[in-house]
Amino acid sequence: MNVENLPEVFLSDTAISYKVSRLVQRHKIRNITGKLYTSNMTDDLDKIIHRRIWEIVALLFPGAIIADRTAFGLKPNNNKEIFIISNKARSVSVGSYTIYPRKGIGALDSDIPFMSNLYCPSSARKFLENMRTANRENSKESRYLSRAEIEERIDAYIRSNGEKSVNILRDEMKALAPVLKLENEFEKIDKIIGTMLHTHNANLESLVGTARASGNEFAPNRILLFTKLYQELSNTAPIIRKSANNDNPVLCFYESYFSNYIEGTKFPVNDAIDIVFENKIPEDRPEDAHDIYGTYNVLSDMQEMHKTPRNFDELVDLLKSRHRKIMAIHSSKHPGEFKKQTNIAGSTVFVAPNLIIGTLKQGFELYKKLNTAFSRAAYMMFLISEVHPFDDGNGRLSRIMMNAELIANDEQRIIIPTVYRENYLLALKGLSHNKITDAFIKTIDFAQKYTQSIDWTSLKNATDMLNNTNAFTENSEDESAILKLPKKLI
Repeated sequence: MNVENLPEVFLSDTAISYKVSRLVQRHKIRNITGKLYTSNMTDDLDKIIHRRIWEIVALLFPGAIIADRTAFGLKPNNNKEIFIISNKARSVSVGSYTIYPRKGIGALDSDIPFMSNLYCPSSARKFLENMRTANRENSKESRYLSRAEIEERIDAYIRSNGEKSVNILRDEMKALAPVLKLENEFEKIDKIIGTMLHTHNANLESLVGTARASGNEFAPNRILLFTKLYQELSNTAPIIRKSANNDNPVLCFYESYFSNYIEGTKFPVNDAIDIVFENKIPEDRPEDAHDIYGTYNVLSDMQEMHKTPRNFDELVDLLKSRHRKIMAIHSSKHPGEFKKQTNIAGSTVFVAPNLIIGTLKQGFELYKKLNTAFSRAAYMMFLISEVHPFDDGNGRLSRIMMNAELIANDEQRIIIPTVYRENYLLALKGLSHNKITDAFIKTIDFAQKYTQSIDWTSLKNATDMLNNTNAFTENSEDESAILKLPKKLI
């Protein structure tokens, strides 16, 4: 037997057992468990097992079906347990992994071949079989999904494929149930689906299930993000910067100017000053001018900016009314109306239209528990930015909602200067994509500290200080182009 021709993992049998023994003695191959061997003499055994786990399952349980909990995700659970259907009954430990077989109906035509000599169950089969109940055996985790977990996966199926597809799936389960002798299990899952689609009235156990049944379906992945940010903000030492300058027209102007600059509405500062303070609207850019002016009007209205939501209905009203004001000239963007199509920015896909209300409602419940203006401000800004409830104007609106929280508590409102744009957007993306909360909180914290450091008593004083601290610098590739605190604060 040529060692070089051996696969990384293989089974010994009577035909080669003698040669295998000789190779083991010569340290050319090594035993993993039982008749399972590896020709890899270098890597840690558990690394080899991890890399070749499905090949190993196929070798030890040929023709098996990846089943039950493992069928969702097609990977071992956190305890390195795998559940399958096989004509073999005894569990097998392979390194730190354990494979748990059970008897059951073999592969059906609707099941899907997987790698070599294994099968994945059809969607209908894996849902039906996970409605079974059984003792835990010796596994650390239950073989079958819980009722709440089933509901969560049905909700995910509906969100990904639509109600029409889940009804097709239900028909497939109905036809398959007698074959698998799971008629009782079908009755249970039929009621779950029906309740989620408002045609039954069963008791549901999951948050997403009850929300969908009540017409308030939400995006669970976003709620996980909001929860993580809420927890981090709750554990952050209070950040309090009282201010008496929030009604200063110069500060309101620059907040509007920079907030629009972030979104791509760019004017030379002097032109923007003329738009806001002299009502000079450039003939060739009336819509862009309105963006600056409309945002300024909201930000400088202290009665408006002292409003924060006391309940969910007030949140929706504030969002729609403020959006209507800043986007009034853009009729094609449906000012004050939640979006009808999912919006995408780069690699970020925002919350689907039918999940806006439910996701905002779930997020708002966490907002209500935060007890400092800064934590509510940072949280509210991310909530609106992440849901992106409107066709356009979401970034400006999220920063208005942020600053309203601060202004209502007489704390320093925040500007995001042009040079700080990339820091701000990267912090948002880091939280949205990678759940990095600390960088996001530090970014907002520094922006507030910077805003408080500027002399807003006149346009000249503020503009000079903004220039001296690189606020207007746009070249993000220039390593020296960073937002600096005035020297008196360093």
